[in-house]
Amino acid sequence: MEFLKFSSSNISDALDKLKIKGGCEGILPIIEGKKICGSAFTVKYVPIGTKGGTVGDYIDYAKRGDVIVLDNAGRKYCTVWGDLLTLYAKKKEISGTVIDGVCRDVQRIKELDYPIFTKGRFMMTGKDRVKMEAMNVPVSLSNVLVNPGDIVFGDDSGVVVIPKEKEEEVLELAEKIKEAEDYIEKEIEAGSKIKDAREKFGYHKLQRGE
Repeated sequence: MEFLKFSSSNISDALDKLKIKGGCEGILPIIEGKKICGSAFTVKYVPIGTKGGTVGDYIDYAKRGDVIVLDNAGRKYCTVWGDLLTLYAKKKEISGTVIDGVCRDVQRIKELDYPIFTKGRFMMTGKDRVKMEAMNVPVSLSNVLVNPGDIVFGDDSGVVVIPKEKEEEVLELAEKIKEAEDYIEKEIEAGSKIKDAREKFGYHKLQRGE
């Protein structure tokens, strides 16, 4: 995907210019140094009720290149991702997983070098604590709306969500922002003051909405 040449900061600034909330607060990588970008395959969890339920086998339906987005409402008392899912996701060439909640079996995640972005880690299972309510429905990541098919991007600074219908606009703006920042860096390396370099390339207006 073209977005992979950018950083989450470039994309976030582009979203700011369009007045779109895209940054998912508190969701960070388990393995640093990896980028993910792909189409959102969404799953929503709710607490177990009197009728019970399961955490679901949704991953059978995810496609190569998808980013699995798990909305567990930020719960940290139980996980919705473990070693079997990591193994299967790696085998299916899923781009990565993003969780509004926590994961477990971190050693396996690192062994398989699989990109996961979460709000933390905890060993207690989600089985008999939460259940899958639906898949491929609108969900929330830290109060950011994610629709099925939206673009989800993650790097060491965190996760951003790009609405599918705004993909081309965000790409174009991110390109301009990255280009301007690259020029500013070159000016600084050549001896310019940061104030002069920023003013020359309009740094303070790069992310500002019209």
